[in-house]
Amino acid sequence: MIYLDNGATTKPYKEVVDAYVTVASTYFGNPSSLHSLGMQAEGLITESRNRIADLLGVKASEIIFTSGGTEGNNIAIKGVAHAKKKRGKHLITTQVEHASVEEAFSRLEQDGFEVTYLPVDQFGRVSVEQIEAEIRPETTLISIIHVNNEIGTVQPIEEIGEMLENYPQIYFHVDHVQGISKVDLNIRKSRIDLLTCSAHKFHGMKGSGFLFVREGIQVQSLFQGGVQESGLRAGTEHVAGIVAMAKALRMVKANKQKQRELTQLKNTFVTKIQAIEGVMINSPDKFVAPHIVNFSIPGTKPEVIVQSLSAKGIYVSTKSACSSKLSEPSRVLTALGLDLDRASSGIRVSFSFDTTLEEINQVIDELKIIIPELLEVVYT
Repeated sequence: MIYLDNGATTKPYKEVVDAYVTVASTYFGNPSSLHSLGMQAEGLITESRNRIADLLGVKASEIIFTSGGTEGNNIAIKGVAHAKKKRGKHLITTQVEHASVEEAFSRLEQDGFEVTYLPVDQFGRVSVEQIEAEIRPETTLISIIHVNNEIGTVQPIEEIGEMLENYPQIYFHVDHVQGISKVDLNIRKSRIDLLTCSAHKFHGMKGSGFLFVREGIQVQSLFQGGVQESGLRAGTEHVAGIVAMAKALRMVKANKQKQRELTQLKNTFVTKIQAIEGVMINSPDKFVAPHIVNFSIPGTKPEVIVQSLSAKGIYVSTKSACSSKLSEPSRVLTALGLDLDRASSGIRVSFSFDTTLEEINQVIDELKIIIPELLEVVYT
């Protein structure tokens, strides 16, 4: 098996699974219970919160545990918008956000908020000047994805944060789901107020994530029913998932050298895939993460290539996993200004720290067979 759909989910590390099983089977008490088993579970949550905070350089009290990226993004965006609506109802984001962000803002528009969706340049980036030009007295929140989940573009988060030092009344939310462990980001230096992460993107278990909420930030809870997670996220915590997530984050943070190796593997893949007739690279050649390559074969249906590779034990994807079953063209590729044919035929290959050069060469060899066969059918 060659797994190159790590942008959708990563394989949990064995040590992470072992930690999950141990906690789930031994420390299964409800962390809100007052008996010793519950207190043991609560202690594991506290320890995990401290470890994650230390790894990120923030306070433990600023880490809120969630079920993943979608929930974290919704809490941050909707929670801030409603908490600050008396001061203003104008929000700013981009045209290339993850579906959980785009749809959260869409819902807020239905609730009477005004949203500015910033266009991007040929690299899929927004500029600091663009953002500042759209700021109004009634602007309360700016939400920008760090690493684009379809094409890998890295947004200028630190520069945006520096500019926002002049606008302390505006909260800055960053979707860091695709960036964590692959592209470094200093939360404090970037003046980030809220930041979303999901465990299954960095070899943790699905169903766990966390939201950084800077001390003093006002967020209205979307959940009622308990006082867990500082009253921001009611519901019994997923103790085993939280412990496993802390373990996974510690392991990936130790892989600094692997980031450079990943860049080399990606560059090799891009060079070789470009040499195949009919292939067009959609990911930019700069301002890009080391683990995502998006390319199109105009005239073909991407799902045919996905299934052809799957039959060979090779796994890639089309768009974001959250949108891959939708038939319309990629919203992100369309925002880049690509034509309908190219935006409809995008394929995403995403690597992990476990990806090897041998695997990349095998995938290229298979594509050298599959793509000409498909194009021959299209043009005959």
